[in-house]
Amino acid sequence: MIGGTSTHRKKRATQKFVFALFASMSIVIVLTLIIILGFIVMQGLPAISWEFLTTMPKEGMTQGGIYPAIVGTFCLMIGSMIFAFPIGIMSGIYINEYANDGLFKRLVKQMTNNLAGIPSIVFGLFGMSLFVNELGFGDSILAGSLTLGLLVLPVVIRTTEEALKAVDNSFRVGSYALGATKLQTIRKVVLPISIPNIITGLILSIGRVSGETAPILFTVAAYFLPKLPHSLSDQVMALPYHLYVISTSGTNIIESRKMAYGTALVLVAIVLILNLLANALRRYFGKKVKMN
Repeated sequence: MIGGTSTHRKKRATQKFVFALFASMSIVIVLTLIIILGFIVMQGLPAISWEFLTTMPKEGMTQGGIYPAIVGTFCLMIGSMIFAFPIGIMSGIYINEYANDGLFKRLVKQMTNNLAGIPSIVFGLFGMSLFVNELGFGDSILAGSLTLGLLVLPVVIRTTEEALKAVDNSFRVGSYALGATKLQTIRKVVLPISIPNIITGLILSIGRVSGETAPILFTVAAYFLPKLPHSLSDQVMALPYHLYVISTSGTNIIESRKMAYGTALVLVAIVLILNLLANALRRYFGKKVKMN
C-alpha cells in the first residue's frame, strides 16, 4: 500500500513537472512573439503616415511612400491563391478520396512532402526558367504568381488531405446509404465539414506568400517602379523585396532604416489582418457546420 502511494506521488510529480515545462515553453514562445512585434511597432510606428501608405516612392526610395509595393503584394497574394488553392484542394481530394492505397499514392504523398521542403530560391530559379524564359511571360505578375503558387501548393494539398481525413467515415457511409454518389458525398457532406480546416491551409499559404523574397526576385519584383500595374504582364514592387532594397541600398541610412521598419510594420499588419479575416471565416463555416 505504501509502495503504491509512493508510485502515485511520483507519477503526479512527473505530471506536474511536464505540465510546468510545457507551460514554460508556451510562455517563452508568446513572450518572444510579443518582444518581436513590440520592437517592430516601436521602430516602425514613427514612419507610418497617410502619405507613407498612399504615395509613390521617390528620391531613390528614401522619400515618399510604399503604395506600389502594397498593391503589388496584394496582386501576388491574390494571383498565387487563384492558382494554388483550386489545384491544391482538388489534389487533396483525389489523394484522400479517390486514390487507392499503393505505390502511386505513397509516391505522390512523398513527392508532395519533398516539394514542401525545397528552398524558396529554387522555386524562384525554376519560375525564371519556365515561366519567364520558356513560356515567355517575362518578369510579370503572372510569372510571379505562378511561381508563388507552386511554392505554397504542397501546403494546400497536405492541409486539405488532413482536413478530409478528419471527417468521420460514418458521414460518408450514411451518405452512400441514402443513395448519394461519391461525388455528391464529397461535395455535399465531406467538403462542408472540412472547410474550416481547409481554410487553415489558406492562412498558412497567405502568410508564406506575403513574406517571400527569393521567388519574386527572379520573376516579378522591380527595384524601383513608382507606378501601379495595369496588366498581368507588368512588373510590380512588393513589400518583402522593397524592405530588402531599402535596408541594404539606401544612401540616407537613417531615413532608409526608418522606412525599412515602417515597411516591416505594414507587412506584419497586412498578414495579421488577413489571418484574422481567415480565422473569422473559419469560425463562420465551423458554426454553420455545427448548426447543420
